[in-house]
Amino acid sequence: MMRICCCLLLLTSLTSGAEVPPLVQQAEQERINTINEIAPAVVAIFAAGGQGGGSGVLVSADGWAVTNFHVVQGQGGFMQCGLNDGQVYWAVLAGIDPTGDLAMIKLQGRDDFPHAKIGDSDKVRMGDMTFALGNPFLLATDLQPTVTYGMVSGTHRYQYPAGTFLEYTDCIQVDTSINPGNSGGPLFNATGELIGINGRISVEKRGRVNVGAGYAISINQVMNFLDHLKSGRIVDHATLGATVSSLSDGTVVVRNILERSPAFRRGLRSNDELISFAGRPIRSVNQFKNILGIYPKGWTLPLSYQRDGERFDINVRLMALHRRAELGGGASDDPEPEQPPEDPDGDDEEAPPPLTPPHGMMERPVLDIPEEYKQMFEEKIGFANFYFNEQAQQRLLKAADWGDFQEAWALTGKAGDGLPVQFRIQSDAVAAKIGDAVSLQPLDEDFVDEPEGTGGFLAALYQLQQFLIDPNEYFTEFYYLGSEPLAATGERVDVLYSTRGLVQCRWYFTKEAEPRFLGFDCFLEEDLDPCEIRFDQVESMGDVRFPRQMTVNHQDKTMQLVFDSLSFYTPKEKP
Repeated sequence: MMRICCCLLLLTSLTSGAEVPPLVQQAEQERINTINEIAPAVVAIFAAGGQGGGSGVLVSADGWAVTNFHVVQGQGGFMQCGLNDGQVYWAVLAGIDPTGDLAMIKLQGRDDFPHAKIGDSDKVRMGDMTFALGNPFLLATDLQPTVTYGMVSGTHRYQYPAGTFLEYTDCIQVDTSINPGNSGGPLFNATGELIGINGRISVEKRGRVNVGAGYAISINQVMNFLDHLKSGRIVDHATLGATVSSLSDGTVVVRNILERSPAFRRGLRSNDELISFAGRPIRSVNQFKNILGIYPKGWTLPLSYQRDGERFDINVRLMALHRRAELGGGASDDPEPEQPPEDPDGDDEEAPPPLTPPHGMMERPVLDIPEEYKQMFEEKIGFANFYFNEQAQQRLLKAADWGDFQEAWALTGKAGDGLPVQFRIQSDAVAAKIGDAVSLQPLDEDFVDEPEGTGGFLAALYQLQQFLIDPNEYFTEFYYLGSEPLAATGERVDVLYSTRGLVQCRWYFTKEAEPRFLGFDCFLEEDLDPCEIRFDQVESMGDVRFPRQMTVNHQDKTMQLVFDSLSFYTPKEKP
């Protein structure tokens, strides 16, 4: 409203020959000040090979910047980036998200880069004023970003895939001019907060020129994937393992659901009415897809549904949307993720016509990559750049350096109900005695649920022992996953991920400068509920450090353990 009033006042003053009203001058100055504040964080991206490029935005002082996947696609591991200080910096590719059209790069040479202030895209409303900054049509040859100004035309827009995996969910529609070269650049609100990453545009049939409908990936989606992208991986999105459709009365119901999905195990069934997902109400099929599309696979989120008038509130772990090979991660023995059959009645909302994602158009002379940066790019199947994953692993593993655990363990203590407990881990078996009950897990057999009802605590203890000895030696796969909220507390944690055979583990650490090892979840199989183990009071026990207390949870059963001692020995016979 202020903008409209100012424009009317300006038009009146110009036609009457009067001076520009102070209100108009003030609004103009505020706009100029905001642009001056946000422009230093805008990145002009140039491919090191001399062809292609686009825009980006710095999100941290140490050089992390976000852009579009289609800007960096096929450009190799290195590129050059210009800022409005007139300097050109080398940058290295980190992680990519082909489905969500996001990528992360890291600029080199400084630790005090200007960076954007992160906003909240869920607070964006139609009519909000926005700034789009970038390098459309190679106009910013002096590295000063082009600025366009407009408003939000729509929120929570869903853009169907157009013959590829690329899917824009929950995006922001603007009339702010976004053209080829703006790809990957920032969308700011009127106060200079970063609310989106510009990507898609609607274009005329005769040329790739913006016609007033641009689409930005919401910053909240970006922040959900930020640490996944920093991991250097090729990241995937999620599926609930169910398809949904709208009924004539507007309710959204489950049409088909996989029996092996976590949602099915938590009780969700066909014909159940969805009420809310991840804390947001569900009133249409597209709204459900919007919410689902902004989260990585593996996250656990709240889901509310209704059946016969009764409400149910559950937490569900999201499944992978694609096979690894589909995303360019190389061949894999993983089974192809099952997708529920598409709605045969065609109740899903009609897809809009395909939109054209603009490709970067900038050029830069070919330059040799400096020797000091060459070691920062490491190719590995399943990763865009394994170098950054190794860096994250090393940082977190320091928090789990509790001592030398190579020998057999003897662990004693009490359960929460006062029963004495004993655990032994040897090279051939893991054994437990809780009260008078004895459990045994031979290590030359498949891991099973022992003690029964724990989800495989003995198997989890063995995984913990191998993790503390040398995770890269024991596990078939071991890498930094990114970050996610813990289901029980909502605390955002860093996650290391491991597999050995069918067993998968997620190892949790606090997101701090000096992280703490919080615990882990151990899945005997991907389609089974995990044994969830949390640590408390990590203290010295002899020559090592170890949790004085553990909480073991599986489904709705919880066991508290308090340990008196941990000793090591050389076994003479089987336990």
